[in-house]
Amino acid sequence: MSNHQIKWVFLLLLALIWGSSFILIELGLGALNPFQLGSLRIVSAAVFLLAIGFRHLPKIPQRQWKFVAMTGLFGNFIPAYFFAIAETEITSSVTAILNSLTPVNALILGTFFFGLTVRRTQAIGVTVGLAGTLVLILSGAMDNPSQNYWFAGFVIVATLCYATNVNLVKKYLSDLSPMTITAGNFAVMLIPASIILAASGYFDVVGQANVQYASLFVVILGILGTGIANVLFYRLIQISSPVFATQVTYLIPVVACVWGIVYGETLTGWQLLGAAIILIGVYLSGRK
Repeated sequence: MSNHQIKWVFLLLLALIWGSSFILIELGLGALNPFQLGSLRIVSAAVFLLAIGFRHLPKIPQRQWKFVAMTGLFGNFIPAYFFAIAETEITSSVTAILNSLTPVNALILGTFFFGLTVRRTQAIGVTVGLAGTLVLILSGAMDNPSQNYWFAGFVIVATLCYATNVNLVKKYLSDLSPMTITAGNFAVMLIPASIILAASGYFDVVGQANVQYASLFVVILGILGTGIANVLFYRLIQISSPVFATQVTYLIPVVACVWGIVYGETLTGWQLLGAAIILIGVYLSGRK
């Protein structure tokens, strides 16, 4: 199979894996609280990634460990908990759509804090993306009064964390390989996540059948959705380009919404309109 064919296979696999992450969070929340879920997700991913990437840790210069720690905090640690907290009130489909704001927020933060130059089309894309977010959230709040759409703020903050991570990596860690950065991230996060997992009372209830069932989904989320997906993503960048690889942004909400429908979630016409506006904004903000 040629690289041209392989890159499409990898793109579709990534869309399937990352698009499924949001329903896995929802299934995990069936018996776990957000802190148990977020911690178990990080610990599972850390064990997997360190098992295959621990040899890369000595490649990190001492002066760069602080930036590795920061990218671990913003790129994985905070979002793992915030996505779980958000899905206690809003659906996995809406969460996945809001996650698409990451490229838009990366452009905003890059402009204000990292000296990035923005073109006119990109500025329009940011405005459009934010407008779509308002449509999605406000329409969802009106049509689903039983759900607290203020919790959408946790997703937005998580995407700002992702955006911060991207800019930090680009500015301070561009000389390190992706696997080296990832192994360093999870080496830093493993201990605090383990402490939070223990403090959350997880080990007091892990013997219960429903907790074990929910934990299985979270372990799959950690290993597959974080560990294997990262390896696939970095390989995709190597055999194609960053621009091609980021097209997965458009496919993730589609997969997530299909899973949402399977599990009984619904999106109104206004929410679908908001989703379409957000994706148009993402497309425009990504244009050069």
